Amino acid sequence: MKKRQIEIMDTTLRDGEQTSGVSFSVSEKLTLAKLLLDELKVDRIEIASARVSEGELKAVQEITEWAAEQSYLDRVEILTFVDGGVSLKWMKKAGAKVQNLLTKGSLNHLTHQLKKTPEQHFKDIAQTLDLAKKQGIKSNVYLEDWSNGMRNSKEYVFQYLDFLTKQPIERILLPDTLGILTYTETFGFLSEIIQRYPNSHFDFHGHNDYDLGVANVMEAVKAGCHGIHLTVNGMGERAGNAPMASAVAVINDFLPEVGISVNESSLHKVSKLVSAFTGFGIPANKPILGDNVFTQTAGVHADGDSKRNLYFNDLLPERFGRKRKYALGKTSGKANIQKNLQELGLTLNDEELKKVTQRIIELGDKKERVTKDDLPYIISDVLNSGDYQQKVFVKSYVLTHSKGLKPSTTVAVEIDGERYEANAQGDGQYDAFMNALRKIYKSKKKDFPLLTDYAVRIPPGSHSDALCETIISWDNNGQEFVTRGLDSDQTVSAIKATEKMLNII
Repeated sequence: MKKRQIEIMDTTLRDGEQTSGVSFSVSEKLTLAKLLLDELKVDRIEIASARVSEGELKAVQEITEWAAEQSYLDRVEILTFVDGGVSLKWMKKAGAKVQNLLTKGSLNHLTHQLKKTPEQHFKDIAQTLDLAKKQGIKSNVYLEDWSNGMRNSKEYVFQYLDFLTKQPIERILLPDTLGILTYTETFGFLSEIIQRYPNSHFDFHGHNDYDLGVANVMEAVKAGCHGIHLTVNGMGERAGNAPMASAVAVINDFLPEVGISVNESSLHKVSKLVSAFTGFGIPANKPILGDNVFTQTAGVHADGDSKRNLYFNDLLPERFGRKRKYALGKTSGKANIQKNLQELGLTLNDEELKKVTQRIIELGDKKERVTKDDLPYIISDVLNSGDYQQKVFVKSYVLTHSKGLKPSTTVAVEIDGERYEANAQGDGQYDAFMNALRKIYKSKKKDFPLLTDYAVRIPPGSHSDALCETIISWDNNGQEFVTRGLDSDQTVSAIKATEKMLNII
């Protein structure tokens, strides 16, 4: 029987970036875009919102330049707005060819946010779509808050769809914007719409506020949806979006009449790289991707595995590029760098590879060995290092900690070519270091940001001599941002994260 093919659209680089505290650098966005299309083999990627920032523009320009060379440009999409063509001008400058136009899918949003009538909104949308067509830009249309629209203003939704299905568009994108749908509603609403408009292409975009994202994806596919929007690791605003790995496994195992293009065996490596780039760890018990999900701890389970695979199911780890492990607990009875990068599914250019190699050599002088588990963290650190022009250098420091005496630090900092020194005490070595920096910045009458969060970790699966990553959150006059430092020494990794902060401000 021929399978019904549905499209998988990944929106990690756009909607996933709305995760609190997450902002991909230009290099990270390009790297992930390549990985998503070439390695994971999703059908489409949504990579940015128009008009956000110069950094966003540069990232989109680099991605579209690469995508054009690979004949992928029609698979790269940008979120745009009904703004009289301003978003379209931004898209042209960015080199993009497909817009996902954000419009109002509920009467409540239309009335209270835009304060317009349906007819006024439709007229503005028609003008935007006509302008896009004249400029050679293909259009998909989002119905923001569509799920609440179907619950509370279904007449408006159908009035809108009657209009929209006559417009020059490729796809209609139906988001459960606030993650409020039950799976029965998802199936019912989509079945009704797809039967009413059999010649239109409909995508479902699910959020996970009630942890029903995967269930809603399953019911959307059963209802006849033509495309599904997902994010790696379920990244996204609030509780996130429907997660890629779980949704792919569910479709493959429980909907045999449906075909998708995603390469299952790459899910885990893509997930780990996104985790390294964002600083958001993967929960150990997260289905498909977590460290523990293919680990048997109880001795009786290990015994059962050796006797006719009694504790196996269809979720074999090899499907996802993983191996089954047996933890040794209380209940249980450096190869070539290029090769390691290939195993991560990552291609670096010569300059990036040179930087990564140099970083590994430096780290190798400080610790016994660098493992593959360390590599995503090293790559993230190296790729991020070019995001700003370095004007502040922590040139030297002495950290002292003696019994019976308060820790103290003497630090030398170079700012715009001028050297400054200060000494301070603190409750710990890093606290003393920060107090010394504050002295320097106070003497220069410069603002110094507030440290709001401090987290330390080693790469999952690594060892006691592993790299240490320090992730620090800052508040600079209301502007919140995060910096990361990587070293085999915890205090040094925090100092490196702080040096990045000093350059950003």
